Amino acid sequence: EELHEKLKRIDAVAVTHLHPDHWDADAVELLDKNIPIICSDVIADHIAEQGFTNIITVHDRLQWNNIEISTTRGRHGTGEIGEKMGIVNGFVFKKDNKTVYIAGDTIWYDEIALEIDQHQPQHIIVAGGAATFDVGDPIIMTSEDIIKVCTYAPESTVWVTHLEAVSHCREDRKYTRKQILENGLEKKCLILDDGEEVELHF
Repeated sequence: EELHEKLKRIDAVAVTHLHPDHWDADAVELLDKNIPIICSDVIADHIAEQGFTNIITVHDRLQWNNIEISTTRGRHGTGEIGEKMGIVNGFVFKKDNKTVYIAGDTIWYDEIALEIDQHQPQHIIVAGGAATFDVGDPIIMTSEDIIKVCTYAPESTVWVTHLEAVSHCREDRKYTRKQILENGLEKKCLILDDGEEVELHF
């Protein structure tokens, strides 16, 4: 019931990639097929095949409802696993010189620093949890990566999502908060609890 009420109030849905913890059968079923879906051109055809009729395809940058929307690149792991995870992207939403950067499912690497340099975001939203398969390196940010984001962007507020969202996340909220606290970043790096909401004004 609560979910249905929330879905009635949203203006659009931004889809970074098609992995089932981001875009699943329930999303396809529950979302109004006319709601604006913001996505990269790489996945637009797939979403259209699922019956959605109002797809806003972002190749690089566009204007929508007085908001400038840009896609950003990501690296969903390293080596062979990173290649198999496929193409992922993030988004930058900018209005009136205020900016939110959603990094998406990515580890920290040089491109993240370049995106921060280019867009100078007030808010950065990262996927934490250090999700890892039985072999290979983490495919999303570790606590160490999150600290790097905070250090690189000292004027930004960093929001950590994805924690405990999938079974192969090896760092939970308790661990990540401890790392944030030990690095003195508790005022600028924030983790919401399940069901908790916040408004980012920009």
